[in-house]
Amino acid sequence: MITDERIASFINSFNNDYDDAITAIRKEAEEQGVPIIRREAGEFIRLLLRMKKPVNILEIGTAVGFSAIFMSRFIAEGGHITTIENYQPRIDQAKENIKLAGAEKKITLLEGDANEILPTLSDQYDLVFMDAAKGQYGSFFQKVVPLLAPEGVLLCDNVLQDGDVLESRFAVTRRNRTIHARMREYLYELKHDERLDTAILNIGDGMSLSVKKTADKKDH
Repeated sequence: MITDERIASFINSFNNDYDDAITAIRKEAEEQGVPIIRREAGEFIRLLLRMKKPVNILEIGTAVGFSAIFMSRFIAEGGHITTIENYQPRIDQAKENIKLAGAEKKITLLEGDANEILPTLSDQYDLVFMDAAKGQYGSFFQKVVPLLAPEGVLLCDNVLQDGDVLESRFAVTRRNRTIHARMREYLYELKHDERLDTAILNIGDGMSLSVKKTADKKDH
């Protein structure tokens, strides 16, 4: 944990899941060991949606549909979420959960590899939420930035890897070293990309928040 568990529990004691469908999906995901957004991350996303009021949202990494359904509760009138997932068992479960939550009209699920699907998309997105395989963030990144509308937001979850990202590669288990190296490279690239203004935040398991600059906006 990158935050004190007692503090996280205290903060989350003020939060709730807003409706029975979200509560049921969270409970099932936790019982099955499926990673979903943490409660404090969800609260941050909820307020971001209220402030930004995105109409067109893209999510990379549907899993069982929890975060897409969660976001669907707070998007602007007429807003829509397109979400991408590659793992068939989770695709099937996500479809069931989206139906359970009554969110079919607000969510479109695209099945397949995001690296193959992203180049086929032509819409401009007000918000892109990246919550997929951490070792693939760098690969997705260059395909995502052109899809962001001016002043669009790129939000990435799990960027601090339970604190592992700050450790030496030799302190990380051998099987995680490639992901560790790729995430460090990704965060460096993200912070140094001149098309974006980026902050790395100690929320949940670490989040990065980037805003795409307008064409005529210069760094100060």
